[in-house]
Amino acid sequence: MPKKVLFALTSHGDLGDTGRRTGFYVPEVAHPADVFRRAGFEIAYVSVSGGAPPQDGIDPEDAVVAEFLADPGTRRALAATPTPAQLDPADYDVIYFAGGHGTMWDFPESAELAGLAAGVYERGGVVAAVCHGPAALVNVKLTNGSYLVAGKQVASFTDDEEEAVGLTSVVPFLLETALVERGAKHTKAPNFAPHAVADQRLVTGQNPASAAQVAELAVAELAAARTGAA
Repeated sequence: MPKKVLFALTSHGDLGDTGRRTGFYVPEVAHPADVFRRAGFEIAYVSVSGGAPPQDGIDPEDAVVAEFLADPGTRRALAATPTPAQLDPADYDVIYFAGGHGTMWDFPESAELAGLAAGVYERGGVVAAVCHGPAALVNVKLTNGSYLVAGKQVASFTDDEEEAVGLTSVVPFLLETALVERGAKHTKAPNFAPHAVADQRLVTGQNPASAAQVAELAVAELAAARTGAA
C-alpha cells in the first residue's frame, strides 16, 4: 500500500478585524507536497469547513508554488476538500497541519481535526505542523488524557515573530505561549530563520522557511517508526 499524507488546511479567511484576508499559506503546502510526492506518498487534503479553503502567501516568483497550483489534480482537490468528520485516521500515515494566520481561529476549535491527529498518532503515524499550523496541536489529547505536545520538543511561529509582523494584538492567542502552557518544550531559531524539530513522531517547524524540512523529517520519522527504530 502506498503511504498517504493528509494536509490539513484552515477555512478561516478573515485576519481578525483588520479587514485583511488570510487563509492557508500556500508555500507551506506546495513545498512539503513536493517532498512527499518525491518520497512516494499519495497526497490528500482536508479543511475545517470543507469545500475550497481560502489561500494566502502566493508568490508568483515561486516556481514550486506555481507548478502546485497549476496541477489539475491539485486544483480539483482544493476546490472540494472534505471535512475532518468525513475522514478516517486509519487511512493516513502522516497528517500535516499547514500554517497561515487563519489557523489561529479555527484549528484549535475543531474537535474533529484534533481527533484525526490523535488517531493518526496513536496508530503509529506522524503528526507534523509548520508555522501557525501547530495551533491545531494546542487541544490535541491522547487516549490517556495527556496533551500530544506535553514533554516533547516543539517549534512554531514564535511570539517574537508575531510581534515582528505586528499581529500580536490581532491573533486570538500567542502560539508559542499556548504550546508551552500545554507542556511543550518549545525550541526556536532567530526570527524567520528555518528551524524544525522531530520528537517521537511529532514534527514541527517554526515558519514558512521550515516547511520543506518538516516534510523531510516527517518522512524520516515514519520510516524509522515502521522499522522499529522510533
